[in-house]
Amino acid sequence: MSQPINAIALLLAHIENTAYEQLPDTTIAACKTFILDSLGVGISGSRVPQVSQLKQAVKQWGQAEQAQVWVTGEWLPAASAAAINGYQIHNQEWDCVHEPAVVHPMAVILSSLMAYGQVHNLSAKQLILGVTLAVDVATLIGQCVTSSLKFFRPSVCGCLGATAGMCAMLGVKGEMLANALGIAYSQISGTMQSHVEGSPMLAMQIGVNAATAIRAVDMARAGLEGPKDILQGPYGYFHLFEDSYDLAPLRDKVGREFQIEQVSHKPFPTGRAGHGTIDGLQRLQRTHGFSAKEVAKIDVYAPPLINKLVGRPVKLGMDASYAKLCNGYIAASGLLKGDVGVTDFSADCLADPDIFTLGAKVDTHLNHVTDPNALAPVRVEVRLISGQQYQIEIADVLGSPQNPLDRQAQLAKFRAACKSAIVPFAEDKIAFLIKRIDQLEQIPNINHLVDALVSNR
Repeated sequence: MSQPINAIALLLAHIENTAYEQLPDTTIAACKTFILDSLGVGISGSRVPQVSQLKQAVKQWGQAEQAQVWVTGEWLPAASAAAINGYQIHNQEWDCVHEPAVVHPMAVILSSLMAYGQVHNLSAKQLILGVTLAVDVATLIGQCVTSSLKFFRPSVCGCLGATAGMCAMLGVKGEMLANALGIAYSQISGTMQSHVEGSPMLAMQIGVNAATAIRAVDMARAGLEGPKDILQGPYGYFHLFEDSYDLAPLRDKVGREFQIEQVSHKPFPTGRAGHGTIDGLQRLQRTHGFSAKEVAKIDVYAPPLINKLVGRPVKLGMDASYAKLCNGYIAASGLLKGDVGVTDFSADCLADPDIFTLGAKVDTHLNHVTDPNALAPVRVEVRLISGQQYQIEIADVLGSPQNPLDRQAQLAKFRAACKSAIVPFAEDKIAFLIKRIDQLEQIPNINHLVDALVSNR
């Protein structure tokens, strides 16, 4: 008879026993790819109006100058800087996602690890190791879940991952490492109610948990203790936050497959659940050449999670947070403009009657898939006013590891993101930042990288 799996023990051993020198070249390359992507969307996220409100709030949380806000450069306590940068990464739904885990792994993780790295003058090699292990912890926990989202998995799993990553960067092991994760578990938060309502607080749950992860590590390093059986205990994660789970993915993958290599890009600044719709419509348009004005009806057939996340109807007065998670708005915007970008969720676009009229022609339905965490396949059917009908089935949505963005597309996204910041980056500064990430492992101090994230205008 096989021994029962102790999930937290497996993860603790993985964190303690993995060194930078053990990371494959492919893992380091993937880590650099998604650090670049996440910095780009975090730079772009500075343009969202609620960032200024968040800055006003964090002024009440302390005055220490430990880490910087990306783009604008304010020095703040590390937890406050991480909260703002984490919010900036996720506030436009443009950050990468690990689809099997249903976790946006880099938002909580990169914002907290970068801030903590500034405080402790850590190297970029330490950052790469920390990010790699943090993504493993966050996504391996997520992959074990066999029930649908109730809590906001990107924030709760992201916090546990970020805590592990900071400990890995600092070489924290043994009882202190276990305490840090237990302290983080005691504070993790995030609910799908914000998603249902289309509330801006959805992205702020990322920022809250980035700050929480930093505080958890600080408390553990100060000698405070946390609960230990945080995954399988009677009130551990798998029993309290989820309805059902299977530890096979963790057992089979930990230490064998670094999960940063399984992350998907988001080509479009919308919920990943809407990407199959955009991808399908773009493929059909390229093949058949119809225009938005010719469309009579669009039907999208997708798994339960897609219906749950973006199946909501278009409605008058919707804000950007709602529209980014609305298949009708996403589809209409893409058809009318040929693409979906960050400016397509401006007040003018949200009030555009043409988008509303076309969006009302879109319906999302359940397909044959029963997996509550699946984001594919997606079938898109288009019926034209003429009666002509087209359809396409997509198993691998653009941006996934099976259908990845090529280097040219990755850099195009990064450049567009940097130029859309509240203080747009100049071309030479963008090129310099790309070069810094290409040579990331050579940077001796993360502060040298953050210097390049502050606009010079």
